[in-house]
Amino acid sequence: MPRPPATPDADLPGVNAVTEPSTKAEVVAVPRLELCVEREAGKPASRSMVLDGDFIRVGSHPSNDLVLADRAVSRFHCILERVRSTFRLTDVGSRNGTYIAGVRVRDADAVLPECRIELGESVVRIRDADAVAETEIARAPSFGALQGLSVPMRRLFPILERVAKSAPDVLIEGENGTGKEVIATELVQRSARANKPLVIVDCGAISPSLIESELFGHVRGSFTGASRDRAGAFEEADGGTVFLDEIGELPLEMQPKLLRALASREVRRLGEGRVRKVDIRVIAATNRRLEREVNSGRFREDLYYRLSVLTVRVPPLRERKEDIGLLVQCFLNELGAIDKADLFPPEVIEDMKRYDWPGNVRELRNYVERRVVLGDGAAMGATAPDERSAAPAAAAAPAAPAAASIEMPFKEAKDAIIDRFERDYLAALLEWSNGNVSRAARKAGLDRMYLHRLLQRHGLRRAAALD
Repeated sequence: MPRPPATPDADLPGVNAVTEPSTKAEVVAVPRLELCVEREAGKPASRSMVLDGDFIRVGSHPSNDLVLADRAVSRFHCILERVRSTFRLTDVGSRNGTYIAGVRVRDADAVLPECRIELGESVVRIRDADAVAETEIARAPSFGALQGLSVPMRRLFPILERVAKSAPDVLIEGENGTGKEVIATELVQRSARANKPLVIVDCGAISPSLIESELFGHVRGSFTGASRDRAGAFEEADGGTVFLDEIGELPLEMQPKLLRALASREVRRLGEGRVRKVDIRVIAATNRRLEREVNSGRFREDLYYRLSVLTVRVPPLRERKEDIGLLVQCFLNELGAIDKADLFPPEVIEDMKRYDWPGNVRELRNYVERRVVLGDGAAMGATAPDERSAAPAAAAAPAAPAAASIEMPFKEAKDAIIDRFERDYLAALLEWSNGNVSRAARKAGLDRMYLHRLLQRHGLRRAAALD
């Protein structure tokens, strides 16, 4: 396939576990990667560098691990990511493409021990270096609600411990169902802001016309339907944490306003001139490659750097299949179905390890629940039934409301009964879902953000976990 001419580039898992990670960690050796630049911007070159780590970015922007002074190389051009014994090469939406042996690739396992990649008018040879580096892995197979015996997860746990104790904002990257919201919850619970408010904003579930009000609040009359003053998420979380879920879905026109708020820690309610100071930590999560979004112009580069002061990358389940047996045990315990363990003999677990689980830990949990309900008839990869119909029979039912009292006015009596019913229902719902808000919302047929507000209103937010 002939290459087109190059042109300059335009500017973990909701399981109910309580085991804490060990404070001590093992030290293991990991290989290093050597990158040799053989041609740069069309001219012969000779420079090399040896890099540690499992995630190496290549591009023309100075923040990359390997920076190429080539106008035909995109700001974020490609990523080399270690997966077990090899490296995966991923093009993140570059303008001119990434090639191996003249063939354009978007996602490929790089050929090791040596491989030459062509990007823009440059050529880089990659190979495993002779030297090795040392890295820490946790001894315990858990970090709060996160479970994992695999090396990728046990390497993640010490990183999370350090991130939790730090102050900067955090970006959590991972595919759908990998447990990004669980990680956010664990980081908050181990931080200095653990006893302060945690406010969740799902950037993908709010109308673009309402996202500014949701984040920063509004005053009465600022838009149609604004019947009263309202504080936004940043004000409500003052002293605590704001979790911005699916930050990659944030409308482009809203991104400069968020950037200013993050930089100044000041917010201005919609329709108001007064500026309010806020003391918050921001944790953002995305299932997108934000480097790709920056290259395409859908995400601001400066906002990306503001959010990613610390970045946590969650491995997909297909890269840690040795954790499947442990996760199955955890899910059975969560479902109160330990007596169904005979549905998952070693041969079934081995079959499960041969499946790639595109829905990650969430899909695995749904499959375990289906198999508990349906037995051997549940198939991997099948469309999950409505979780409400697949709910365990032992799910708690809300208590019946108390009899009405005529010792107070009708409206007050009605409000008291409704308030009691809501609290009892929500408490039973959280018990059924083991504190998983997203799953509880699906069970109750409620919007997740509305459920968050109900939980906060009744003081049940601290008991809730995220999936």
